[in-house]
Amino acid sequence: MLAHFERLALAAGRLVMDVFHAGISVEHKLDASPVTVADRASEELILAGLRAEYPDIPCVAEEEAAEGLAPRDPGQTFFLIDPLDGTKEFVNRNSDFTVNIALVRQGAPEIGVVYAPCSGRFFSGRPGRAESIEVSPEYDIVGRRRIFVREGRTPLTIVASRSHRTPETDEFIRGIEAAEIVSVGSSLKFCLIAGGEADVYPRFGRTMEWDTAAGDAILRAAGGMTCTTDGRPLAYGKRSQPGEADYANPSFIASGSIS
Repeated sequence: MLAHFERLALAAGRLVMDVFHAGISVEHKLDASPVTVADRASEELILAGLRAEYPDIPCVAEEEAAEGLAPRDPGQTFFLIDPLDGTKEFVNRNSDFTVNIALVRQGAPEIGVVYAPCSGRFFSGRPGRAESIEVSPEYDIVGRRRIFVREGRTPLTIVASRSHRTPETDEFIRGIEAAEIVSVGSSLKFCLIAGGEADVYPRFGRTMEWDTAAGDAILRAAGGMTCTTDGRPLAYGKRSQPGEADYANPSFIASGSIS
């Protein structure tokens, strides 16, 4: 399954870059968030591949969900897809946007891939093993290396959202003595921690499960964890939440080994 995820992410990344180079036309969804033809085409490609290979596993994908097409009850095993995470980065022609594909089982992200086609960074994870993948200019995999979270050090390196920084995030950062701060877009923040390049990613404010599942799967495979602010592992498949949308996440803190 992970190999299939990798092939789909590479194909979707190639498509996204074709749009990136050709020119970007931006629309807005009902929640005012931006969407482009790259989001929709990438999602169509990924969903077609997953549904052909795994017809019995439901898919929860960002653009289908925005159109009210998410499955009413995906069960305990389902795919989460963000075909273009970091659309604001994509529109602003920054390089941090990613393609995210994840498998969730029993409320936890189990397998995931995160591909940043503009920078060429590619990460994958399955239980017990996370990898950084080298991709050629022709979108072929040419190398792999295993990655792990690092032991916490002073100063800690905190990764924060480039486009969604909040006062709560700033307050959290001020509470950590001697911290270095790196601003990164999209789910690459999880991957930097998984690869030992950073230590903590605090996120206060709404994200959706498709934003986080793939990166979270990679982080957990590398030895890290994502927890809510009360210390519980971030769970997936959240529906019928009082006052909140289906699949919306609470605030969370992703970290490596910082104890």
